[in-house]
Amino acid sequence: MKVEVDVPKCVASGQCVLIAPDVFDQRDDDGMVVLLDESPAPELHDDVRESATVCPAAAIRVQES
Repeated sequence: MKVEVDVPKCVASGQCVLIAPDVFDQRDDDGMVVLLDESPAPELHDDVRESATVCPAAAIRVQES
């Protein structure tokens, strides 16, 4: 799995951080998404997929290997 984020699309809702905190974080100054791991471990894949699904701005893209 490869994860990409489109930071300009992010609306800083933080849902991705709540679901997958090992993969996503938020900047302190404006709450925008920060990608911590573009190739997460297999045990995190379900959480990453859920994060992409619930992202209100569709700012998370997941490429399956």
